Amino acid sequence: MSKMKTKSGAKKRFKLTATGKVKAGQAGKRHGMIKRTNKQIRNKRGTTVMAEADQKIVKKNYIPYGL
Repeated sequence: MSKMKTKSGAKKRFKLTATGKVKAGQAGKRHGMIKRTNKQIRNKRGTTVMAEADQKIVKKNYIPYGL
């Protein structure tokens, strides 16, 4: 049986931390900034650790052997 391939979109979107958690960019920053508060825009900079349930999906289906 051949190995699973890493999804090419996942390579660009996710990174694994040293402890195995999944980091991803903050959601909600593409458009519509005028209706967001300054605090919200400020807090959505950079990356964040994904929720545990989402991490399981990403690790199992998208990056089966890590990055």
